[in-house]
Amino acid sequence: MNILQILPRLDVGGVETGTIDLSKELIKRGHKVIVVSGGGELVKKLIEMNVRHIELPVYKKSPFTIMSSIKKLEDIIRDEHISIVHSRSRVPNIIAFFAARHTGAKFITTAHGHYSNHFISRVTGWAKFVIVASSVIGRHMIEDFKVPYERIRLIPRGVDLDKFKFSVPSVSSKSEYKIGVIGRITPIKGHGFFLQAIARVVRIFPRVKVLIVGDAPKDKQGYMEKIKALAKQLQIERSVEFLGARYDIPKIMSGLDLLVLPSIGREAFGRVIIEAGASGVPVVATAIGGAVEIIENAHTGILVRPGDILEMVNSIIRVLKDRELSKGLAMEARKKVEREYSLVKMAEDTIKVYDEAYKKKSILVIKLGAIGDVILIVPSLRLLRNNFPDAHISVLIGPESRHVLKNCPYIDELILYDRKGRDRGLKGLFKTAGILRRKNFDMSIDFQNNRISHAISWLGAIPERFGYYNGSSKLSFFVNKGVRYLDIRAAPLAEQFRILKSIKINTVGASAYLEIWPSREDFLYVDNLLKDAWVSDSQALVGINIGSSPRWETKRWPLKKFANLSDMLAEKDIRVVLTGSKDAAGAAEDFMKISTVKPVNAVGRTSITQLGALMKRCRVFLTGDSAPMHVASSMGIDFIALFGPTDPARHFEPTEKGVVVRKDLKCSPCYKSKCRRNVCMENISVEEVYKLIMERIGTQGYKRLQDVT
Repeated sequence: MNILQILPRLDVGGVETGTIDLSKELIKRGHKVIVVSGGGELVKKLIEMNVRHIELPVYKKSPFTIMSSIKKLEDIIRDEHISIVHSRSRVPNIIAFFAARHTGAKFITTAHGHYSNHFISRVTGWAKFVIVASSVIGRHMIEDFKVPYERIRLIPRGVDLDKFKFSVPSVSSKSEYKIGVIGRITPIKGHGFFLQAIARVVRIFPRVKVLIVGDAPKDKQGYMEKIKALAKQLQIERSVEFLGARYDIPKIMSGLDLLVLPSIGREAFGRVIIEAGASGVPVVATAIGGAVEIIENAHTGILVRPGDILEMVNSIIRVLKDRELSKGLAMEARKKVEREYSLVKMAEDTIKVYDEAYKKKSILVIKLGAIGDVILIVPSLRLLRNNFPDAHISVLIGPESRHVLKNCPYIDELILYDRKGRDRGLKGLFKTAGILRRKNFDMSIDFQNNRISHAISWLGAIPERFGYYNGSSKLSFFVNKGVRYLDIRAAPLAEQFRILKSIKINTVGASAYLEIWPSREDFLYVDNLLKDAWVSDSQALVGINIGSSPRWETKRWPLKKFANLSDMLAEKDIRVVLTGSKDAAGAAEDFMKISTVKPVNAVGRTSITQLGALMKRCRVFLTGDSAPMHVASSMGIDFIALFGPTDPARHFEPTEKGVVVRKDLKCSPCYKSKCRRNVCMENISVEEVYKLIMERIGTQGYKRLQDVT
């Protein structure tokens, strides 16, 4: 695998050391590694390991510099055939995100601290996976940056056990003790609090030597002077030595009797704790941030309350005085480091994340249409799952259709986009796009193909966006893996399969049957519904869907014809069950007035899966061009579909169980939602529909007779 790591600079620090250490282990395992940074003292370490370093000003926040660096990083990724871009800081995250998105490389970040929630920091959460060194930072990314839990990977930092040699602390008392504090000199590190504690410790151990290792950032030089002034004010300047930034930490650690981590702000991890544990140096640390996860109090170290000077004093004195305790803490800490915090383990866990990012796809399917349209994408979802068995497949769907895929075995997640309700307007569009962006999809498959679906996949920062391309129409220029739309009156699945072919999915011979998944509760509900209507298990039922979309009056067969048909079926002791949405409640009442028999009225009383369970009790189901037609096909029952203003070639998915009734008129299909005469539906006679129903019931009776004999 070709891996690129990017960070601001390569000077001393935990991030920088982690980059060097990981590069070393990746090279050992045969991976190609490139490091991009603004340069620094540690570049020579990379050169010694034969790791290529490329210097770019990726630490500068200037928009012009960032734009320039994005273009340069894209060229590097392409030229070096980079598979993984691993970014370790906020400005590099922006550069790496866009460069990876434009080149198809997988983008991974490591969150190294508690970031403030502004745009620059938010990009950290846009990665395929976000690596955190502690659960404290993991919770921070989930709660404050809304990174989904499934994209967080907890990998504690590792220490190179070859560099940090273990030495058991002496159990004999000593005349002089060395205490170390290692880390950048900033207010959250608690140096002032520590010095106040040391001022009391030296009264008990006058020959204590304190080594403060680290330097202040350029913008915190004034704080460094305050710390030095405090040491002088406390009259301990002879006991305290400021060593500045050092690159020989293993050597310094080997000479210490105690390491103190006095942080008063939230530490992401605390690398020096595991370095001390590897070296045999006992640790006293404040119980804050990542230190709490590393140290088992009084077993592998001592934890004290942040800012509690007296507790810090007593803990330091206790460790220096009790040499058996000091030895025990050091030995247990070393065991824990070997078990949980070795560089080898960190590298292996990181490589697993790289492999997962490279191999496991995250796919978004977009279908914001009505219930019937969503049912029609099921064969495509089945094909996607068969071709990407390990992928995480999500479907962006409208709330009215969510029950269709509620129990779908081919997907992992439904994402609701209520564009007519809570997510309406531009605000809702951007909010939903933000959700998609945080989920970091590798590709989107747009089966909706309208302005909203095209825009939302682009705003969701999805690198590969498959769909239909038709110039500037419907904003289809946002589709970057487009199939040109051809108005060839293809069936719904044929149109979908054209898109799937562009993803290199073989659709030849693919099963085109539809599915929905009623639950056991749905079937029990239907049993009770029919029982309340005095329907016996042996009575023949014919389902009639009397409704259609409120805006499609022309799709409805006249109500009087439904009533006449119901009366004719009643003469054969066949009970009719009426179905439809709540919008059809008025039509059901009118039906009751003109029909001489009483049907089972299930209008507005079933969900889409309950409707499927109800259809399973019907011998035949009659419907217009609407969602129940696709539900009937999904349930594998005999059904008759009445078509008028729409074209069955485009909306009816052929099946052995379904038959279309349509009159071939010059004006049809017209796709008009209103018509004064509606002759295309009027011309379908009750008699021909009745004949088709009876033929199917008769065939079923013959089959049942065969089964008995």
